Amino acid sequence: MVIDFSQGKVILSPFEVQVRFTTSGITMYAMVEDIKFIDDALIMHADAGAVRWSLKLDSLAQIAAIREELGV
Repeated sequence: MVIDFSQGKVILSPFEVQVRFTTSGITMYAMVEDIKFIDDALIMHADAGAVRWSLKLDSLAQIAAIREELGV
């Protein structure tokens, strides 16, 4: 599943999340089990030990769609 947001795309598979930024060409990866959400702030956060990143999404509907697709 692909979810478009203002800065690029979130690409979801059963095991992995990819975030591709359109302006910079940067791609971030995380395993599904390393993803957490902060609904009030519209944040998707990945923490895999030494590698951490956070992404501010555009809407709660995007978070809900991601949660549903990942089953979390």
